Amino acid sequence: MNKTMIAITALACATVSAPAFAGTCPAGKAGANPLANAATMPSAVTDTVVGAVDLGPYINVPNRSLRLRRLVIQPGGIVPLHSHSDRPAVIMVASGEVTEYSSICMVPIVHRAGETIPEEKTVSHWWKNTGRQVAILYSSDVHNDSK
Repeated sequence: MNKTMIAITALACATVSAPAFAGTCPAGKAGANPLANAATMPSAVTDTVVGAVDLGPYINVPNRSLRLRRLVIQPGGIVPLHSHSDRPAVIMVASGEVTEYSSICMVPIVHRAGETIPEEKTVSHWWKNTGRQVAILYSSDVHNDSK
């Protein structure tokens, strides 16, 4: 194998195996954020449950379901402040972009199409579509059906 092929192979491997840092809290900006001006009411957003599965019969977790939701956030639209203390989730940005204001990051975080975002019990946050196009997100969470 010649040196050019070795370099191309090494670059391809580095690109594929490199961790994705897009859409995360920037280096040096992690820390407590009191979210003093957090939005508390939804605006220009639709939240549709696409499907759900009762987890009780499968893994003996009563009053919990695994659900998939589709959120459509218009430009300027807001998903209000909420926590994930008992509802872990993973969000995927399908199109557009959305800005997250998180209790564990001192600056806003922009999430773009193709990114996934874990939502864990230590996080409270709210989202705003600060872009010019509609943002579509899919959220898969373990919902507490007793609430």
